[in-house]
Amino acid sequence: MREKEKINKKNKNINQKKKITKNSKNKKSKKILHYPPIRGRINIMNNVIMNKGNKNPKKNPRIQLGGSQMLKNNKRSTNKPKSKILNYNNKKVTNGKTRQKNLNNKVIISYNDFELNSLDYKNALLYDKRTCCDYYLSLLKRKIALIFSFFPINDYNSMIIKSCMFSFSFPIYYAINFAFFTDAIIHEIYENGGKYDVMYFLPKISISFVISYYITAIIKFIFLSERNLYEIRKQSSLNISYTISDKEKKNLTIKYTIFFILGIAFLGFFWMLLSSFGAVYPNTQMFIFKNALISFAISLFYPFLINIFPAIFRMCSLNSKEKNNECIYKLSKFLQVL
Repeated sequence: MREKEKINKKNKNINQKKKITKNSKNKKSKKILHYPPIRGRINIMNNVIMNKGNKNPKKNPRIQLGGSQMLKNNKRSTNKPKSKILNYNNKKVTNGKTRQKNLNNKVIISYNDFELNSLDYKNALLYDKRTCCDYYLSLLKRKIALIFSFFPINDYNSMIIKSCMFSFSFPIYYAINFAFFTDAIIHEIYENGGKYDVMYFLPKISISFVISYYITAIIKFIFLSERNLYEIRKQSSLNISYTISDKEKKNLTIKYTIFFILGIAFLGFFWMLLSSFGAVYPNTQMFIFKNALISFAISLFYPFLINIFPAIFRMCSLNSKEKNNECIYKLSKFLQVL
């Protein structure tokens, strides 16, 4: 009986060893089936697809079985921006409204309102396809101070500079109205018993409005950044635009420093002047404030009237069948500045 038990134990050990060897073989076969790893196989397939038709795929540095470099290259290739394709040699730019060219060049020409309004006559005939209402609204967006300063417009100006100009504009109206406040007006207020007569002040309000309005227009023309950036954008090659961009950056820094220095100095001087005047004539401060408020309100409604004329002249020059309307077009460009 003992001998039989020994023989059975030996047979069991032999069977267990056979099972272990079979399992190990199966595991090795599974490992062999999964070699190379999944990442490596995906990268190999990507390399085969990318190098299809290449006679010497070994020379391509992108083919690596490890997978890390290939994944980086794939990420770089897939994450390229699809918009803003620039081709300055052919004078083509993306993002905007006007003309479109597709397929072969894959480029879209576009201009914002400032660029379209600044075009010469020949280019305006080609690119400016706006209606009269669109052109009129583009002028209103630029001329109405509240819209231009606080609402986002597709232009090349900084919102900070525009809001600062708006905050400086009302003190300018206040200062010009204060300059017309003479001793004769103070005597007239005294005779009327301190009553505010709008018809008496209306001529002086209108004159102060015209002066203040065009002072702010000159400030915008000098210190806004859209003309500097437009000079870079309209160049025919990238090399010229890069060289000009350095100069324009310096010009903008000089502009902004002068603007803030002059603005702060003007506000300080004007505050001292008004405080001293109010100490001597305390009852006349409200009259100056009302005159400044009326002239500033006129500046908000004035663009609705004045911008009708450049819109009519521009559309007549661009949409008429006659060819020689360049003089009318130049007149509309002059009137749009007013």
